[in-house]
Amino acid sequence: MENLDPAVVLGMASQAPDGVVIVDSDNLIRYWNRGAERIFGFSAAETDGRSLDVIIPEKHRRRHGDGFRTAIENGATKYGEADLLTVPALAADGRTLSIEFSVVLLAGSDGASYVGAVIRDVTARRAREREMMRRRSEAGAERATV
Repeated sequence: MENLDPAVVLGMASQAPDGVVIVDSDNLIRYWNRGAERIFGFSAAETDGRSLDVIIPEKHRRRHGDGFRTAIENGATKYGEADLLTVPALAADGRTLSIEFSVVLLAGSDGASYVGAVIRDVTARRAREREMMRRRSEAGAERATV
């Protein structure tokens, strides 16, 4: 694998159906692939150099910012390789999405720190799960009253 052309890896990242997003230590977007464009509705050009806050709901920004700064300062994240985080996010049209993502800390060749995330839109799946739980709850309530 060491001999794999980096252009192939970059091609995979750019064309992946999942979102691949990289932000710098100032929380500014530096990479936004086609998957991220599809999920969030922002083009790469629209997000380049913007704060990641563009997709973070207002009420979650402080918590995200605190955790982000801690990870950058410590050079480590509290989330392990197997952790998959689920959070709300904002689309360009104002809709709230449910996303799952994994996060990694990255170092540039110049020593600069970056945070990368692989993101999947799970909004539809989460809605189906909530609907199934609602139906089960209603069925249980009906049995209890009979």
